[in-house]
Amino acid sequence: MPGSVMAWLTVLMVLGTFVIVVLRYVFDLGWIAMQESIVWMHAAVFMLGASYTLKHNEHVRVDIFYRRTTAERRAWVNVAGTVVFLLPLAGFVAVTSWDYVSTSWAIREASREAGGLPFPFVPIMKSLIPATAVLLMLQGIADLIGAVLVLTRAVKPEAEPGGPPSEAI
Repeated sequence: MPGSVMAWLTVLMVLGTFVIVVLRYVFDLGWIAMQESIVWMHAAVFMLGASYTLKHNEHVRVDIFYRRTTAERRAWVNVAGTVVFLLPLAGFVAVTSWDYVSTSWAIREASREAGGLPFPFVPIMKSLIPATAVLLMLQGIADLIGAVLVLTRAVKPEAEPGGPPSEAI
């Protein structure tokens, strides 16, 4: 479901960009709020799609060695990557973005551009920053649990990264 929402949001971005171009170059009209909404949709696709991508093991990884190694070693790599990189970074983003987002809500921030997006669109979109961090942490914890289950042999490892879910032994 979340993946299809992001896919439809991407389609809306493309259609919106088409409308902006037609309005601008055919009718000589500019619509700042619509242009800003495209930028914010683009941000939402990337931020909300991050944890979905991680869930489906489609994130960027140098898997020259990862793909050719044993399931146990892949689980160790996942544990190390989650504990050393993912969780600290996501926690840092969540903590440091909190003031940025709460200030936006407190001052009822709207677009700086005349004719731009009104309140509450800007604070809502800025709220996606800590939400993304929390979603990444939750997915990281789920992946960490899955890797530990593989290491303890409580579940059969996946045949290939991103493959079908493992069954209990």
